[in-house]
Amino acid sequence: MTALLLLPLLLPCALPALARRALARLAPAAALWAVTACAVVLAGCSLAALGAFVLIGSLKLPLFAAFGEFIHPLHTASAAIVVPAAATSVGVLAVCCWTLVRSVLRQGRAFRAAHTEAGRGPAAGDLCVVDSPRPDAYALPGRPHRIVVTTAMLRSLDGPEREVLFAHERAHNEGGHHYFLAAAELAAHCHPALRPVRTTIRLAAELAADEAAAAHVGDRRLTARAIARAALAGHASATPRPDFAAAATTGPVPQRVRALLEAPGRPRAGRLVAALLIACMALSGATTAAGLVDFHHRVEVAQGDEAP
Repeated sequence: MTALLLLPLLLPCALPALARRALARLAPAAALWAVTACAVVLAGCSLAALGAFVLIGSLKLPLFAAFGEFIHPLHTASAAIVVPAAATSVGVLAVCCWTLVRSVLRQGRAFRAAHTEAGRGPAAGDLCVVDSPRPDAYALPGRPHRIVVTTAMLRSLDGPEREVLFAHERAHNEGGHHYFLAAAELAAHCHPALRPVRTTIRLAAELAADEAAAAHVGDRRLTARAIARAALAGHASATPRPDFAAAATTGPVPQRVRALLEAPGRPRAGRLVAALLIACMALSGATTAAGLVDFHHRVEVAQGDEAP
């Protein structure tokens, strides 16, 4: 049982490298879905495993075992192993909860500030122009979704490049990329190995929006030029906004430009990478479920409800 519950805590360590490979070998939109789903599943399974360790260690202590009404000893690993593991799990879960609450509060403040700033400028449909000397543009989710662009960014681009920028940000809103970025942030607070995956998911969202913008304007070179100029203008001058508000100026821009300038080809070995991600999720979920079912069975045996 203990060995089964260790695997969900170890599998997330393999996801950062696997996520980068998925982004290289899958279409950006497919990689965004696959990597985000895998990160969420692995994060949930790791939390379940930590919670199970807390329960196992607690029931080894006489105070908590009395609540279980055991008539037989609870057969688990030695108390010298499970009790320290439970104490460590409690500490890890407390840190996860603390950092997650801090992140939610910070993101909430940034979201309200961004909406307040967007409401001050003139709007035309979903486009909101903010008078600011700092070049910036981003997709702001909400009801309704907004595309926020500063006047300095508009002055930095010509007409066709602005069309690319608007198409890019609309692709973020239409694709619901803020949900993927929020899920990546949530997963990162559940397991430290999942923190680098946030960068991969954000890059996948930007590449997917780049491809959508290129398809909209029908010119990949124009899209690459617009993205490069927008990123150069907005470098180190971004306005405060929540992390889940995707922006054309973020991510490794040279890699994005190179992807646009290359002819779109068939993803290489995409099926293998997708199969590995699915296997990773299935293995984590199966071992977590098996460990929890085994623990439940041992508790029922200790209570005399089932035969050993």
